[in-house]
Amino acid sequence: MIKQVVHDPILLGVKSEPATMEDLQTAQDLLDTLTANKEACVGMAANMIGVCKRIIVFDNEGTYMTMFNPEIIKVSGPYDAAEGCLSLLGGPRPCKRYRTIKVRWQNEQFQTRIKTFTGWPAQIIQHEIDHCNGILI
Repeated sequence: MIKQVVHDPILLGVKSEPATMEDLQTAQDLLDTLTANKEACVGMAANMIGVCKRIIVFDNEGTYMTMFNPEIIKVSGPYDAAEGCLSLLGGPRPCKRYRTIKVRWQNEQFQTRIKTFTGWPAQIIQHEIDHCNGILI
């Protein structure tokens, strides 16, 4: 179900709790909301729809991907970026990102996965994990 996007920086600044199997519907709602906003958004975290759980969805080079409890375990290649956010009003804001990241997460069956991402998908994942950690750009 498509949900309303949260714009309150206080709510967005709350650190998310670990996701569980009971959060599968939240992940679907998040994906539905991202799809509905695909013209203006390439990734979302669950707190953007008012659920403080560690769930992100994003466009991984043309295919939507869902991660439960993602965490970045290795980074390399720092650079300065400017990003916008569907939850925040105003234009792009400066931030520090990494060209290559290694991420550990759980899939929809809550099996642990580890993968290295580079470039644009890596930047999106970093932005959404920041949301999970209560960090706003």
